[in-house]
Amino acid sequence: MANITAGQVKELREKTGLSMGECKKALVETGGDSEEAVTLLRKKGLNAASKKAGRKTAEGLVGSYIHSNGKLGVLIEVNCETDFVARNEAFQELVKDLAMHIAASDPRFVRKEDVTDEVMAKEKEIYMDQIRAQGKPEDIAEKIVAGKLSKYYEENCLLEQPFVKDPDMTVSQLVSSKVAEMGENIQINRFVRFKIGE
Repeated sequence: MANITAGQVKELREKTGLSMGECKKALVETGGDSEEAVTLLRKKGLNAASKKAGRKTAEGLVGSYIHSNGKLGVLIEVNCETDFVARNEAFQELVKDLAMHIAASDPRFVRKEDVTDEVMAKEKEIYMDQIRAQGKPEDIAEKIVAGKLSKYYEENCLLEQPFVKDPDMTVSQLVSSKVAEMGENIQINRFVRFKIGE
């Protein structure tokens, strides 16, 4: 068995935000290899991410992003379970990345559930009118509208958008990977985007 030092455990805890016990166990399993331990903890955490979704998030950060020309700014509130994780460098980096993403992608809502019935009814009506004008049958029109509504969510809901730094993953997948990495529930609570002239 590898001789695991308190320093190694502390360093892994700072990287991951997980408990000392979980970090020590991962280091023992990986023979003291810190990078392998992070990978192992992330794999275990991804399975646990869904279990953490219901846990209370009363800590967190309000982050900001101001574009270099000073004409665009974002404030965002991201919550987690403990102050320890809120002070973690990886969590702070996530908040900054999310604020920058919002500045670039201009979402209107955090999640699908935030889109009001009135907004969805109006969008559906617009799409149906467009498709009817093309002379499509009603049953086909319904399928096309469903596809357009799905695209609407992807374009307007933060969690559904492709992440600007890695378009192969959605913002939701990014947050889930951080839940796995840090071992705590993380929720984007709200944001506001300011642009001069809007």
